[in-house]
Amino acid sequence: MIPPEVQILRMWAVMAIHRVKTAQRDERGEIAQTVIIVAVLAAAAIAITAIIVKKFTDKANTIPTQ
Repeated sequence: MIPPEVQILRMWAVMAIHRVKTAQRDERGEIAQTVIIVAVLAAAAIAITAIIVKKFTDKANTIPTQ
């Protein structure tokens, strides 16, 4: 089951990519916007990874070892 945070970020990314593909811009604006979108998606990927690692760590800490 995909966490709701990941679903929201995935929907946002799909909408952002669609907006970039459909809009007409000059070359400089397109490159700048692409760089910004890639940076935001990279930050989202890091956030998603942090959420998943935290969930796994919390679950692992609840496992009895003795």
